[in-house]
Formats: sequence, C-alpha cells, structure tokens
Amino acid sequence: MSDALRSYIAGQWVLPGNNGLHEAINPATEEVCARVALCGAQEAEAAVLAARAAFDAWSTTPLDARLALVEKLIAVFDRRYDEMVHAITTEMGAPHDLSHGSQAECGPGHLKETVRAAREFEWERPIGSGALLVHEAVGVCVLITPWNWPMNQLAAKIAPALVAGCTMVVKPSEVAPLSAQLFTEFVVEAGFPAGVFNLVHGTGASVGPTLTTHPEVDMISFTGSTAAGIVVSKAAAETVKRVALELGGKSPNLVFDDAGLEAAVTRGVRHCFNNTGQSCNAPTRMLVEASAYDRAVEFARTAAATVHLGDPAQPGPHLGPVVSKAQFDRIQRLIQAGIDEGAQLVCGGPGRADGFNRGYYVRPTIFAQVTNQMTIAREEIFGPVLAMIPFADEAEAVRIANDTPYGLAAYVQSQDLTRAKRVARQIRAGSVHLNGAGQDYCSPFGGFKQSGNGREWGVWGLHDFLELKVINGWVP
Repeated sequence: MSDALRSYIAGQWVLPGNNGLHEAINPATEEVCARVALCGAQEAEAAVLAARAAFDAWSTTPLDARLALVEKLIAVFDRRYDEMVHAITTEMGAPHDLSHGSQAECGPGHLKETVRAAREFEWERPIGSGALLVHEAVGVCVLITPWNWPMNQLAAKIAPALVAGCTMVVKPSEVAPLSAQLFTEFVVEAGFPAGVFNLVHGTGASVGPTLTTHPEVDMISFTGSTAAGIVVSKAAAETVKRVALELGGKSPNLVFDDAGLEAAVTRGVRHCFNNTGQSCNAPTRMLVEASAYDRAVEFARTAAATVHLGDPAQPGPHLGPVVSKAQFDRIQRLIQAGIDEGAQLVCGGPGRADGFNRGYYVRPTIFAQVTNQMTIAREEIFGPVLAMIPFADEAEAVRIANDTPYGLAAYVQSQDLTRAKRVARQIRAGSVHLNGAGQDYCSPFGGFKQSGNGREWGVWGLHDFLELKVINGWVP
C-alpha cells in the first residue's frame, strides 16, 4: 500500500485506507505499472468541500495573479516534459513519438492558448442604457477525464477552470493514472492555493455518485462514452448542475473521385489508425464515390501494409497496443461482427497481431463493402478498424455521413473547393476538416447530437466555466 498513488485533497497528499487498490496495466507488457489507492465517498466529499472552501478567495483573486500561476505551471510542465512523455507511453501504450509530439504536448499547448485567450477576453462590458455585463466563475467543478488522450483532456478542462476562477475536483481514469498524478505534482510545484485543485483517484462506482450529485458542485465537465455521459447527466439533473459533455463519435471521411485519390485514402487510413484508433474524432467511416471505390480499396490495402506495430517505448512511427484487455476483447467482438454481417475483410482481422505474444496488439483492420447499417458502421470501435462505404453522389454522401447518432467530426476530400465547402456546411458535426486540415488549440472542440454539448479549447473553453451576470442601474 505504501507505494500506491495517492490522491491530493485540500493541499495534502492523501492515502485512503479502506477502498482497495486498482492495478493499472502497461498494455505493451501486460505488467502492473502503477497501484492506485482508490477513494470512496468520504474522500470525494472531502475534496468537494475543500474546493468549496477555496472558491471565494480563488474566484476573487485578480486575473493577472491567476494567470501568473498558470504560467508557472507551464514552466514546470516544460521542464518536466519528458517525464510526462514516459508516463503516457507507460500507462496507455501511446508510442514514444506520438506521446512526445502530440499526447504530452497538449498540456502546455492548452495552457498557453488559454492564457492567451484570457488576456484578450472581455470579462465585463456595459450593455444597454445602464447595465454592466460580467463574466464570473461558475463555481466548484468536477472534471472527469478518460484514458485515450489523457493530457489533452486534463489540460483542456483544468486550464480554463483555473483561469476562470473555478475550484475543482479532478477524477482521472483509473486505467491511466500516471499522467494525472504527474500533472498534480506540477500543480503543487507551481504553488496554487490549497483546495483550488483536488485530485481524487477512484472508479465511477466508488466516487461517481458523490461527485455527480453533491449539492456543493456547480458544474461537471465529462469526457468519455455516450452511455456514461447519459448517466452523469441524469445524476446531475436533480441539483440542476451545468453539465458539459464531450462524448463518442463515428466520424465520416467523404472521399470524392477528384480528391487526389491515393494521397487522400492514404491520409485517411493513417488518421484512422493514429493513436491505435483510440480517438473519439477518428475518421472511422471512409465514404468513397462509387466511381473511385475499387481503386480506393486497393490504395487503402497498400497504405495499411505500411503500418507497423511496435514497442511504444521505442522511437519510431509505429502503432502501439490498445489500452487494455477489456478494450482488446471488445474490438475483437466488433471485428467478428463485421465478418459475420458480410463485410469484405481487406486486411487485418481477429486475433492478436502477428509477432506479439504479449501486449494488447490489434491487427490494423480494413473492411470494404460495408453498409451504413452494419455494426462496424454504427458503433464506436475505438481501435484500428476502418469501414469503407461506397456512395453514388454528393446527396447520398451527405445522407450517409449524417446517418449516425454522433456528430463530433467529419472530413471531406475534394479538389473542388466549392463542393468541399458546400458539403461541409451540410454535415452535422462540430468540426469539419477539408483536405487534411488540422485544428488549432484556439478552435472550439465538441460535437452535435450524442457526441455531447458545450465546447472545449481556447476562448470557447473559458465560456464553459463562466456564468453571466448583468448588473442593472450601473453608473460608471
């Protein structure tokens, strides 16, 4: 028990004594990489009350002072950056290059952009014939984050909450606890006041009910599955909390015959497989114009043949394992469902990847002749599995793209920019990417429909953590 990861509550490291341990597994080795002392209702209650006790002082701390502390946090992060790379690679199997270039980088990336946005934000302004509009911190926030992009989700929530003047209780995924533990060390080193930031290790069952129903919690920001988001929303409803949700996706990638087919398909395959397919906005449905479909399938087969799996601790462009045995088993069931429902297996398939007798390595898999009603086209697989669907014309492409309960992201490939823009406007998704364009930290991230509500990143993330107050009869 003495080597177990501790929680951080009211400015103290806390070792709960009677809720058991969770063993986090390195997915590349199947060996224990961390033991987590789980919190229960008592620790969750203490964390919420600590955040409430700190709120008045922190929310009225001048903005410049709050930003100065966030900038100290950035400096600590930058100095200890390689530790974060190692933590993410160890806990969830992201290859070193991905952890270094993308996964860990999200931390300082979001922190820096939030500071920039805050300096430009109009925190209060006169309106009408004698009123002042004021933005104030929403209050005590519970931030619940997943394992797949752990630092992205932590920083995208914590940065705007801190800057807005909120206090918080962070509940990271017990599957990947090392990055959250390390980030907490960064917060402590930066010198934030006790109670402003609290970290509670636990499971959804052990701490979720307390955190989501507590009357002293004003807001919940949750990232995870749509099913879990529904549970959180229902729990929060009785106390009318603000709830911001970033949930699942089944993002379409529309490839027209004029797209520069080989480059567009290759880019789509690699993007789908990035992070071993464990991204909520991954382009997992490739919709291809019928006139180019057969050629696109062959280009996809060729692109997949260049994708290699490897030890995530080693540098290189390879993919790593998926995060857990539970996730591996789920992906296997869905791959088998694709075969059973009649999709054409282009490459990959069920079973552990060749050459690996340990680790949760999934064969990168592509299906052709998929219909949009098949299970592999409807459900979020969260693994390196691509479904290729033909379409006859632009109208059918848009119809198939929107025929999903999700609406997080979409991708359009066409050299006819007029058409690409026209199609982008018709797709019901929170972000649409034309011809391989990425997304900056200043852009809003979030989705339509069952992909959630609210928006994260940049100034849009600040809005989620702010209340509006109008003071009438204000005389300057």
